[in-house]
Amino acid sequence: MPPASHDRDFDLVVRGGLLATAAETFEADLAIRDGRIAAIGRALRPGAEEIDAKGLVVTPGGLDPHCHIEEPSEAGGVQEESFASGSAAALAGGTTSFICFVPQWKGHPIARTAPGYEARARASRADYGFHQIITDPTPEVLEREVPALVARGIRSLKVFLTYDPLRLTDGQYLEVLATARRLGALVTVHCENFDAIGWRIRALLAAGLTDPLQHAWARPPVVEREATHRAIALAELVDQPIQIFHVSCDEAAEEIARARARGVKVWGETCPQYLTLSTEDLARPDFEGAKAVCSPALRAPAERERIWARIADGTLDIVSSDHCGFSFATAKRDPGSSGYGQGGAEARPDGMPAFNAIPNGVPGIETRLPLLFSEGVSKGRIDLPTFVRLTSANAARLFGLAGRKGTLAPGADADLVLWDPSAERRIRNAALHHAIDYTPWEGLAVTGWPATVIRRGEVAVRDGAVLAEPGSGRFLARGPYPLVRPTGRVPDGFDAAAVPPRS
Repeated sequence: MPPASHDRDFDLVVRGGLLATAAETFEADLAIRDGRIAAIGRALRPGAEEIDAKGLVVTPGGLDPHCHIEEPSEAGGVQEESFASGSAAALAGGTTSFICFVPQWKGHPIARTAPGYEARARASRADYGFHQIITDPTPEVLEREVPALVARGIRSLKVFLTYDPLRLTDGQYLEVLATARRLGALVTVHCENFDAIGWRIRALLAAGLTDPLQHAWARPPVVEREATHRAIALAELVDQPIQIFHVSCDEAAEEIARARARGVKVWGETCPQYLTLSTEDLARPDFEGAKAVCSPALRAPAERERIWARIADGTLDIVSSDHCGFSFATAKRDPGSSGYGQGGAEARPDGMPAFNAIPNGVPGIETRLPLLFSEGVSKGRIDLPTFVRLTSANAARLFGLAGRKGTLAPGADADLVLWDPSAERRIRNAALHHAIDYTPWEGLAVTGWPATVIRRGEVAVRDGAVLAEPGSGRFLARGPYPLVRPTGRVPDGFDAAAVPPRS
């Protein structure tokens, strides 16, 4: 029988792995005590439990800052991915923490939207935080409810420039920016031009073009580029830091790069679907293209390498999953069954919904890290420190979790992924842990897979088996942090956001 833990220096020691941080790689042992990293070095003293990591790569646990889990709609639907299943999938793929979304519906204060949502999140096996969606920025919401949320540790606001009834006008967006500025919160933005998309949809339907491929035709890169430019310009006017969500094309990334060159505090993320899938997937026969319908839409195949180039030059510095799962047999084929369809669709002869009624989103919380490891590290597009920055370290910095998540350093939470870099797998939905009935990467060969996942010092996944229990995750409250402070530059020296709102 092994000695009791109090007879040992550490609770767990991971020995001899190749440790990868955001800055470097090196061989070392890593010791854990009380859920935190206690020491890193050679020949560390014994632990109550030991893991031989020779031949394995050890990275920080993934932090996915953009995923939709068990999210309700105003129409009464609830996304079928529960916190128990979604967090199991996250952990199995190497993601130990994620940030998802608390909804708000127009005409409702935040407190009376989706009651019980935060309570349901307590079923998570992974650590979790929230972004607050703002769709109706009334004075009550901005002056009373949002400050209370920020005080509780929900320090990021999500806004949409498209979708009814989620979208904000430019004036409403400015008010959200100003409120975030006063409170020290980050604003994240879905950038597409609502009116341009609506105009294209009406013309496509009138022309009888209703296939999933036309989802991309309805929202070409120019509508993402225009909205990205506008979102950044208004944030620059207010002097409020923002992040542009799910950048799908070089045109939008270029707007971010130009603004950053001017000193604007703007960051960009992308997702594995924009690095690996394309309009060819939307054009699959037998309505299979519906599996790849997401927004912004998938782009032409050549665009994928342009997005990889924007990762290489640092314009896009986070890769999230934007996990938003709708099963193919139900919601994708019958939008009314989910309460998440877009509505207003023309009937198709085959009985399938037209492109504008298909619920937007693809499942990807479990495959995010393996895809990026395989397509990025294994194929030589990125090195291991870049992989760490893209999958955890940069998100931890941007969302106020630096020093706790996304790092291998004494004092940080002991969230680790032990990668077998030579493991060869084919992605099969039957082997995944999410609740969705498909993956758009079915059959894709990948090289590199998590062998063991450790969450706060406990082995959460071993050899594909999820050991963490529902409810073992913890809420990640986020306090003030310097990265989202304003720059101090405003037009004409007049700081409009500093003027108190009129009562």
